[in-house]
Amino acid sequence: QVKFVESGGSSVQPGGSLRLSCAASGFRFGAYIMAWYRQAPGKEREFVANITGDGAVSDYAASVRGRFTISRDNTKDTVALQMNSLKPEDTAVYYCKAPSLNFWGQGTQVTVSS
Repeated sequence: QVKFVESGGSSVQPGGSLRLSCAASGFRFGAYIMAWYRQAPGKEREFVANITGDGAVSDYAASVRGRFTISRDNTKDTVALQMNSLKPEDTAVYYCKAPSLNFWGQGTQVTVSS
């Protein structure tokens, strides 16, 4: 069974940093592109970042490029999102997912507020 378990969300002040982690199971992790998405209150879920199966190539939404970094560890079936210079508009529930698999985790809440 495909499963994603996100962790690391918290409340931080603007300008702060957080590192999110996602543990994946139930599929051949290294063969899949992995991505992070987020959903803010009252808004649709949106793409944040993705990374190829071998970790060589990543892409970011314009709103987070230069502040967030996605990485993966194929020996542990985990994907991380390092978030720096956080802004109030980054407040959302963050989810990890393999875009080609129709499964979602519970997400982890990130709140950026002074």
